[in-house]
Amino acid sequence: MKKNLHIISKVLPGGIGEELELEPGDALLSINGQPVEDVFDYRYLMNDEFVTLLIRKKNGEEWELEVEKEYEDDLGVEFENSLMDEYRSCSNHCIFCFIDQMPSGMRETLYFKDDDSRLSFLQGNYVTLTNMSDYDLDRIIKFHLSPINVSFQTMNPKLRCKMLHNRFAGDALAKVDKLYKGDVTMNGQIVLCKGINDRDELEYSLEKLSEYAPVLQSVSIVPVGLSKYRDGLYPLESFDKEDARYLISQVERWQKIMVKKYGIHFVHASDEWYILAGYELPEEGRYDGYLQLENGVGMMRLLETEVKERLEQLEGDDRVVNATVATGRLAAPYIGKMIKLVQEKFPNVQAEVYAVKNNFFGEKITVSGLITAADLMDQLAQRELGEKVLIPCNMLRSGEDVFLDDLTVEDVRQALKTEIVVVDEPGADLVNCLIEAPDHKKIRRRQIYEQTGSSNSGQA
Repeated sequence: MKKNLHIISKVLPGGIGEELELEPGDALLSINGQPVEDVFDYRYLMNDEFVTLLIRKKNGEEWELEVEKEYEDDLGVEFENSLMDEYRSCSNHCIFCFIDQMPSGMRETLYFKDDDSRLSFLQGNYVTLTNMSDYDLDRIIKFHLSPINVSFQTMNPKLRCKMLHNRFAGDALAKVDKLYKGDVTMNGQIVLCKGINDRDELEYSLEKLSEYAPVLQSVSIVPVGLSKYRDGLYPLESFDKEDARYLISQVERWQKIMVKKYGIHFVHASDEWYILAGYELPEEGRYDGYLQLENGVGMMRLLETEVKERLEQLEGDDRVVNATVATGRLAAPYIGKMIKLVQEKFPNVQAEVYAVKNNFFGEKITVSGLITAADLMDQLAQRELGEKVLIPCNMLRSGEDVFLDDLTVEDVRQALKTEIVVVDEPGADLVNCLIEAPDHKKIRRRQIYEQTGSSNSGQA
């Protein structure tokens, strides 16, 4: 693709592009006489009530189109490349990188390491800043883009170089100062590695990071994920209950400091720490609006809240349901609690929660998002599953019905000879899928693969 030539792949019904008679294959050349470098430029230049577009049609003709619109409306088109530019790969070799811990032979896209700041804004990805130039920073500040999600790991420059295996990783922390001064809202992440960036090192990092609050509005602490494919990689250890309790005491002490100073809890431990420690999850108010859900911070608490809210909307009855809910070992006890809440209103609902052991990546991996179809099929094959099996949507590639090992929901349905129901993330969807609430189609999106093999597709 030529630079500054952005090919339209889809024209959305009812949008400005359809009204302008744009078609797939047409190319956007400029907006208001300015070339469009990438999606940042596109969104920034389109934020006006009057724009002039230069379009090259498929037949080579060039159209200059004047458009009067609402300020924030875009063209209502999709481009062949969603970033409108090449993706930037990661230049680091982090000692904790999960991609390095995957076996060979999987689909090629799973091995791509991105560290693209634009994906931070578009998809919520965390970036290390090592791949970001001063030009990138200036554009972020100029376009008033936020929040940006930063993967800090440590605020000790020398240690950061070691952890990212990049001699420039420590220097990259200076870019946080520029973002802070530009009033760019940030969220932070620390992947904690035992004996490396925890305890005293974490204390130092939190002290330094607190200086960026409240522009830096949250920092999550997540434990390193360790698969069984670590031959030749940096030696890392798993955390135990004592480690988890020490970490939570650090987090909760800093939360008290930050609430008093800024009115925000600021630092958050992911759900895994509380489960490992054997502690109850924090109350909802301590999550500051669930800023770090993608890092597993507050997911179980939000699930419970949403399940209870949905159940309050329903009248209980004596409907009979017999199902299996398959999930990761981390979430299984909490899903079990949710099933009991459902049974208080629907006593004839029977649902066994099955915690799938991750044989593919190793037993230390307990999250549902890394469960393969092969493990799911192997472990459920000889069990009484009831009329349907519920699985969480994060087992699948976003928007598709494909597992990590490239098997599909249909493959699992055929192997288990049972209906497979893909549950969307909100807790209401768990209730709706389990009991088939009459208005569930109005509330949620889901994929159901019937025993006939037909499907109703939806966003997973």
